Amino acid sequence: MKAKFIVLALATSVVLLSGCAAADSAATPAGVWGAAPDSGDAYLELTDDGSLAGSDGCNRLVGGWIAENETTITFTELGSTRMACEDVDTWLSEAASATLDGKIMTVLGASGDSIGTLTKQD
Repeated sequence: MKAKFIVLALATSVVLLSGCAAADSAATPAGVWGAAPDSGDAYLELTDDGSLAGSDGCNRLVGGWIAENETTITFTELGSTRMACEDVDTWLSEAASATLDGKIMTVLGASGDSIGTLTKQD
């Protein structure tokens, strides 16, 4: 009987902890936002060390990011290549900050206006 209780307690702990890990992963800004990096579409990849890489669908982006609080990040030293690509909206290269709402990142320009959104990849 005691062994069944221990097995049940361990199984419950695993379920509870896996739920916490999923919630934490959605709450952290680190990860890939937008399309898959090899898709040719807009994305940002934020790493735990505060650096970022990405693409606006044409130009490569590099820089850094700082979490101001749980829902706001600021992009730092964002730079991009300046290739001329037909029919590509290079909006992402104008990013100054972003707000996070679960798995949705609303990217803001220097004026604070929304310039687009990215969805966090799993």
